[in-house]
Amino acid sequence: MPALEVICSLIGWLCLYLLFCSTFSHRGPEWNCRLVTLTHGVIMVLLTAYVVFVDGPWPFTHAGTENTDLQIFTLAVCLGYFFFDLGWCVCYRRMPASIVGILLALLMGVSGCETCGVIFGSEITNPLLQSRWFLRQLGLYDSLLGDAVDLLFILLFAMVRVGLGTVMFYCELTLPRTLLIMKLGGVVMYLLAWVFMVDIARFGYKKTTSKYRKWMVNRELKETSEEKPVGHEE
Repeated sequence: MPALEVICSLIGWLCLYLLFCSTFSHRGPEWNCRLVTLTHGVIMVLLTAYVVFVDGPWPFTHAGTENTDLQIFTLAVCLGYFFFDLGWCVCYRRMPASIVGILLALLMGVSGCETCGVIFGSEITNPLLQSRWFLRQLGLYDSLLGDAVDLLFILLFAMVRVGLGTVMFYCELTLPRTLLIMKLGGVVMYLLAWVFMVDIARFGYKKTTSKYRKWMVNRELKETSEEKPVGHEE
């Protein structure tokens, strides 16, 4: 049954990509693929949020427990997208996505709750990342909207991927039900989150200092123009 759900999910994401290709035929393949990625990010955030916070069980206390039907469905939908993304990346020689964690959770039948939690934390910043790319393509990135997207992305990444991720990582290591292979996967994901966090912090620092310098230059120019004597304007 999970295999059938994964296949249906793969076909669904492929059909959505073809629909975007026919609708936005004047755009390139990456544009349409990122539209699929944006759609997947929004759907997975909503779906995993329901799985983690409403349907349960709570991943911080029930890590390693048997998968529920909704968890299996969520993982299958996500895995189908990752297979689509993997195929697209192979066709266009891009970096493929990692699908090992979801495969392990589905094949072993356990650890679905914390895997859904990890997917939620990973995908919650995905729509902002794709929005940033689309703003660049449309020439709207250097604006207040672009600054707001970057700021929200940094805050969400720090609070969810690093903040809540630290709590999740601690629970994954200390709870006796979780398998060793899932613990090792948690170590890898947590270390990658910190690597990304360092890069994001550097980006935020560079952008903030650049914005501050531009603001100082504009302020000095404004003060100079206000101090210019009347009658000496060119």
